[in-house]
Amino acid sequence: MIIRQAIGCAIVVSAGLLPVTAYAQNVNITRSVLADRPYTLIYPDSMSASGGGDQPLSLSHPDAPIYCDLTIVPVTSTDWTADSALAELDDTEVTANWSGTFPGFTLGTKAIKPYQSGPALYYDAQSTDSPMGMPLTIVHTQTVDGGNGYVLDCLYSTAIAAEARPVVDFIIANFSTKPDAECCIGAEAEPSAAAPVPASQ
Repeated sequence: MIIRQAIGCAIVVSAGLLPVTAYAQNVNITRSVLADRPYTLIYPDSMSASGGGDQPLSLSHPDAPIYCDLTIVPVTSTDWTADSALAELDDTEVTANWSGTFPGFTLGTKAIKPYQSGPALYYDAQSTDSPMGMPLTIVHTQTVDGGNGYVLDCLYSTAIAAEARPVVDFIIANFSTKPDAECCIGAEAEPSAAAPVPASQ
């Protein structure tokens, strides 16, 4: 079973800087308030969260095109594993699902990568265009735990990949399907100062 949630498109696009911080000391931690949908999401304090509860939780940065979307859905599968999901991943289907919103969608790396709570299916991709008027890098991760499917998708302008990717990797590595996870994994990895982000054309 492959879980997919199309990432939202309400992203702030403006010139600015990504955070240059020691994440272990400068993070926000959002925990689920619903016992049947537990999670811990840890992210730089320069980003803000909206939504949550029984709705997707979205992260955005006020000054750069970087955005993450956490969706939790009930699942009935009891035999899902990240390994089996990777083995069953259909490149053609994945590309078709994303390319309607992100023209020129091209799959990149496919792998198993760890959340803080355990292994997750992972793939990344690039698009040549997007609703934001710029090429984007898309990072998709998912897992199943305790009767829930967790999908954590992030996207960012490909033009700022060197600065944005450490932020996305940090968020993914520290995500947990448990409500009591603590910071931080990979806290020593700090991105360098970002160049001004080109505004949407």
